[in-house]
Amino acid sequence: MRYVSNLPYATTEEEHVAVPMSDGVRLSARIWRPVSSDAEPVPAVLEYIPYRKRDLSSVRDSVHHPYIAGHGYACVRVDLRGTGESEGVLADEYLEREQSDAEEILAWLSEQPWCDGSTGMMGISWGAFAALQVAARRPPSLRAVVIASFTDDRYADDMHYMGGALLSDNLAEAGTMFAYATCPPDPAVVGERWREMWQERLENTRPWALEWLRHQRRDAYWRHASVCEDYQAVRCPVLASSGWADGYSNAVTRLLANLDVPRKGLIGPWSHKYPHLGEPGPAIGYLQEVVAWWDHWLKGVDNGVMDGPMLRAWMQDSVPPSTSYESRPGRWVGEPAWPSPHVRPTAHPLSRHRIGAPGEAASGKDALTVQSPLSVGQFAGKWASYNAPPDLPYDQREEDGGSLVFETDALTERVEILGSPTVELDLSVSEPVAMVAARLSDVAPDGSATRVTYGLLNLTHREGTGVPEPLEPGARYRATVQLNGVAQAFPPGHRIRLSLSTSYWPLAWAPPRPVLLSVYEGTSSLTLPLRPDDAPDGLSTRPFGEPEGTAPLTTTRLTPPEQRWEVTRDLVGYRSALEIVKDRGMVRYDDIGLDVGLRAYEKYSAVADDFTSVGGESAWTMRFRRDDWDVRVETRTELTSSETEFFIDATLDGFENDRRVFSRTWNETLPRDHL
Repeated sequence: MRYVSNLPYATTEEEHVAVPMSDGVRLSARIWRPVSSDAEPVPAVLEYIPYRKRDLSSVRDSVHHPYIAGHGYACVRVDLRGTGESEGVLADEYLEREQSDAEEILAWLSEQPWCDGSTGMMGISWGAFAALQVAARRPPSLRAVVIASFTDDRYADDMHYMGGALLSDNLAEAGTMFAYATCPPDPAVVGERWREMWQERLENTRPWALEWLRHQRRDAYWRHASVCEDYQAVRCPVLASSGWADGYSNAVTRLLANLDVPRKGLIGPWSHKYPHLGEPGPAIGYLQEVVAWWDHWLKGVDNGVMDGPMLRAWMQDSVPPSTSYESRPGRWVGEPAWPSPHVRPTAHPLSRHRIGAPGEAASGKDALTVQSPLSVGQFAGKWASYNAPPDLPYDQREEDGGSLVFETDALTERVEILGSPTVELDLSVSEPVAMVAARLSDVAPDGSATRVTYGLLNLTHREGTGVPEPLEPGARYRATVQLNGVAQAFPPGHRIRLSLSTSYWPLAWAPPRPVLLSVYEGTSSLTLPLRPDDAPDGLSTRPFGEPEGTAPLTTTRLTPPEQRWEVTRDLVGYRSALEIVKDRGMVRYDDIGLDVGLRAYEKYSAVADDFTSVGGESAWTMRFRRDDWDVRVETRTELTSSETEFFIDATLDGFENDRRVFSRTWNETLPRDHL
């Protein structure tokens, strides 16, 4: 990352600005803008998230908001109500109140004397969700959005459910937000009101997992704010990006295919990070791309930003399996449209443990069977990689031991895919509730297997996610499993492997009982989105620049961080577990003299192949300290299940100067709905 200080505009910063909402609540904003905007108004760009602009996101914010402001924009970072120094309570994600607040903020911005009346929204993850969702509401001042690592489908393509299967990230993210929503504001900003504001948050926050588990199928709760319900609602230009290692790799191409506004897509090798901070690398000069986008759509500059391909994607070369990569070798390819005229979906028949050539007759029509143990999935990595601690999938050979495996012959020439593979299965199962996990791997000549992509399908959702239907044991069904989109090259001498399993714990919650899956050869197939490696790359536009931004705020490390990702197996009691620790240690934010500590702990365990023994835990500690002020929040959420019910046990404790000042416990039971 190159840090720059010589920017076109000198800037000024307002650390805390109260933005009034129509119901009397005031939201806290941090604003960077050109000094000259007092006399020469500029467009305003909003990033709107719950991650505490004053401390926890301040270092990251300091890299890109002053940079964009220095190119002639008013950059505004607002904490959602109930977070940071914003008043109120954050009860859940993407509520109507959240979006109407955003509309009011945009209206307020457009009326400020330093704003020329035009606004944009940008963000990653929650901030990108917010920008896309607000764009669909068409506030009059909003001219364009820039979004990274997002989804347009809150049910089918977020960290909650995948193919109707419950993801463990549903619990992990619920634990994250349970903690963030109950943190106190900073007394240095809000004064003696901090305790009243904090108490309101503690009293009115419930474990987020409760609401998310009340909606186990696609219903009105998930349809709200899912832009896929009406793509035509978005009428402003969209610059969308993500990474192949992220959980949100699919939405970029869906937007390109379904929006009818000016749009560009960018997918790199990255995990859940902004492209200028991209890991695995190569990171790119993303902020230069963002400034060019704003210059064109907010200032009317004719800079050719819409020239070149609609989609730029990183075609990944083959790599050995690893839980972390500094960079992924490969090259940028460009597509003029999506779906691409260069990509040819090609069906390959599945026969006895073999992926056949297109058009090849299957060798038989027998049923191939598998009943996977709960150990399949322990090396699956995270649903969305953050690359810290190392969280990518490891060598798949042990996973494949409990799976039904199909494989090509050794390739005689390079094969490249770009898009979403699909698996069409002619199948039967032994239980009324069952799932299939499908994994595509790159198998090297030495046998090591690197997972390329995967997909899940809760078979009760085989006809759609709105009205699941139980299966009749022994009856034959057709089901399609869609795998996550990817760009991947398979070199000569390697093999392409498809692996099917009936469990994928702990990435996905296990079905109620072990399932025997039968897949019928000859009538099942794998479809690969083949892209000829000599297809025109269409990259006539300027190459990406070096990553750059403004210098980050300084911090002082007070205690060391800790990162762990450990799989353990007890061969006496047959208990296996995955434990994850993400501890930032105590860090002093030098500009405000505040010490902040954050520790997250996750554990997912099971006993032997008892599918009712699976359990997950998410525990957080967040601490804030300055002089004689020392406050911490401790949250814990546990999820277990029987064959028919989910059990949620949660605790919330607040401490001031090591004295517990708040404590609450929840013990609730929810029925399993075809899960």
